[in-house]
Amino acid sequence: MRIRHFAVLASAALIPLASAGAAAAQTAYPVKDATLTKNALYEAGALPATTCAEKKIKANDRASARAYLDGIVECLDNTWEQHLTGAGLPFKKIRVKHVAKTPKKWCGFTTGDYNSQAYYCAGNNTLMIQLGRSWLSDADSLWLAYVGSSMYGLHVQNLVGINTAFENMSYRSKSEDMEQARRRNLQTDCLGGAFLKSVWPLDGRHSRDWRRLVGFMQGDSKGEGRWYGKTSSIKAWLRAGYATGDPGSCNTWAAPSTKVA
Repeated sequence: MRIRHFAVLASAALIPLASAGAAAAQTAYPVKDATLTKNALYEAGALPATTCAEKKIKANDRASARAYLDGIVECLDNTWEQHLTGAGLPFKKIRVKHVAKTPKKWCGFTTGDYNSQAYYCAGNNTLMIQLGRSWLSDADSLWLAYVGSSMYGLHVQNLVGINTAFENMSYRSKSEDMEQARRRNLQTDCLGGAFLKSVWPLDGRHSRDWRRLVGFMQGDSKGEGRWYGKTSSIKAWLRAGYATGDPGSCNTWAAPSTKVA
C-alpha cells in the first residue's frame, strides 16, 4: 500500500488538472505548445554534480523523517538554484510544510484520507507532507529521497512555465486529458531521477539501493483512470533521468504516446 499511496497522492492529485471547462475545445497531437516541448530547461545541460549528505533516519520516527526530508529539500534547492540561474531561468526556493494530518481542503484540492501523502501548491510554492506509517516503516530506503526529488519536479515545472502551459491545455476527451496528465507526472519522475544522479553516490549507498527504489515503482491499477502511467512507463522515465542526470532527457511532452502510456 505504501507505493500505491504515493502514486495516487504525489502525481495527478498534486496540482490541478486541465480545467474541465476546456473539454469542448480541440487540440491536436502531438503537443504543440513550445513551452512544453521546447522549454529552455531541456537545453541547460546536466545538473551540477554536488554532494548531498543524508541525515540519519530511524524507522517509525516522524521527527527524524521530517529532518531527513528537510535535508533532501535543502540539497534540491542548492542543485536546482545553480542549474536554473546558470541557464538564466527563474528560481525560488520551495516551502515545506509538515503536517500531522492533511486538511480535507487545501490549495483548491480535496485531499485523500491516507496516512502518508504529499501535495504541491503551485500558487505559493509550498510542499505539504504528511508522514505516516506507510512511509515511515521503511525509512532507510531511498523512498523519501524519491518523494522529495520527484515532488520538487513539480516545483521546477512551476518555475519554468510548464505547469501553467499544462493547465491551459485543452483536451477533447477524458483519455486525452489523462495522457496530458501522464506527460506531466512522468516528467516529475524523470526530473527526480536526474537529481538523484547528480548527487550519486550518496554516502553509504550502493547500486542495490537504486535498484530497490526502481522496484518500488507501481503504476495505475486496472480499472482506475490512467493518470499516472503504467509501472513500466514510470520506471523508464525514472531511469532516463538517472542515466544522464540531464533534464533534457525528461521531455515527455515531445515523446510518442506509447512512451507515456
